[in-house]
Amino acid sequence: MQPENIRSIQTEDGSTTFYHADLNEHYHSIHGAHQESQHVYIENGLQYFHQKTSAKQIAILEMGFGTGLNYLLSLDYALNKGLSLAYTGIEAYPLPLSLIQQTNYQQFLIKPELMDWYYSKYEAALLSDQEITGEQTLQIMEKKLADFTSDKKYDIIYFDAFASSKQPALWTEEMIEHICQFLNDKGIFVTYSVTGNLKRCLRKLGFSIERPNGALGKREMMRATLTQL
Repeated sequence: MQPENIRSIQTEDGSTTFYHADLNEHYHSIHGAHQESQHVYIENGLQYFHQKTSAKQIAILEMGFGTGLNYLLSLDYALNKGLSLAYTGIEAYPLPLSLIQQTNYQQFLIKPELMDWYYSKYEAALLSDQEITGEQTLQIMEKKLADFTSDKKYDIIYFDAFASSKQPALWTEEMIEHICQFLNDKGIFVTYSVTGNLKRCLRKLGFSIERPNGALGKREMMRATLTQL
């Protein structure tokens, strides 16, 4: 059943996002869901890390799994580059499969057939790790960030929570410190948002800060590298 407070819309680049009426917020940029995810999380996150490290095995932790667009683009990139990808998403309120199936992301993938696999594995991934191959895994943790724990370490954190003006509790120093404990040294934290509080918090935790150009509609974004534990 589709939640009454969530409806799908088409963004300016033709890709699907959802509008959350209770929060008066969109899951992605209305200027383009695909272009935002591609620019912020793939080009300035996964691709940047891969080119910098030449790693063949990469683990990603995403806060705010949402529709799974960041995951699909990451998996598409990994398969195209011959990488092993272990992906964990944190999502307190997972979207129902019926909504996920309203997205049109296959047209933005090198391997559009990944959409059918994603549809078939989405609900199972909420319960346990799922494999597309022996080297590609997905798990979606249905819990709040504060309740997330793991004995794993990750190379990249995609921080894609709703804006701090909508969900300020997720952007506190306490929550940023909590999620960053799961990052490997020399790992990167990447997000669409740049705030003074976030910069101060990450510097306090030992990160070096960069502010690349933002996705369409935003002047800048943030990428931070953990230089010490």
